[in-house]
Parts: sequence; structure tokens; C-alpha cells
Amino acid sequence: MGPRLVVAAPGSGSGKTTIVAGLLAALHARGVRTAPFKVGPDFIDPSHHSLAAGRPSRNLDAFLVGEDLVGGLFAHGAAGGDLALIEGVMGMFDGVGPLAERASTAQVAKLLGAPVVLVLDASAMA
Repeated sequence: MGPRLVVAAPGSGSGKTTIVAGLLAALHARGVRTAPFKVGPDFIDPSHHSLAAGRPSRNLDAFLVGEDLVGGLFAHGAAGGDLALIEGVMGMFDGVGPLAERASTAQVAKLLGAPVVLVLDASAMA
């Protein structure tokens, strides 16, 4: 697997989609072939990714497809790209069931061996 980066946050509403769309557009304008992804079953954010990257964005949903298929789906979607940029879903550790990591951004990052950049809303910080 080639270079990849997960953009995550402690919770929803932190600006992940804005940051990822901006990065995708800036990289696309510089000729970098990005492979955009969204953790989970969201279909709205990937439409923003696709417009910014000039390439289809794909979902990585460990709950719906199972963790065994995430790596293969990622490799397929990232083929031909210089950098895979993966937007997390909700909060970093927001998942399904009693073990919150299941189907979370943290689980997908771990499955892909991807580094994580956290987006923090510091608007109320002193």
C-alpha cells in the first residue's frame, strides 16, 4: 500500500470534511493524484471529496463489509493514486457495540496502518 493519511477528530462538527476537501482540491491543483476515502456509510461527504479530487471517493465501512475486506477495498480504490486521504467518521473512537473501536475511524486506521492527523475545534479555547 502506498502513502496514506487519516484525518480524524474527537467528535463530529470539528471541520474534518472542510479540511479534507481543501487538501484534496489543493493537491489536485498541484497535479497530485489523490485517492479519497470516507470511513463509514456516508455518501454526502464523499461527493465533496470527488468534486475536489477529480476522482471518485470510496467508503471504507468495516461494519458493513467486515474488517477482512477493508484492506482490499482500500488497495483497489487507492490504485493509481499518489496519496490516499481518508476522512474519519464522527469521533476517532466512535464505533459500534460494547467495544467502541469496532467500525470506528481508529479501527480503520489500524487496519490500514495509516497515520492520523487530528482536527481540533479550538474556537472556544482561551
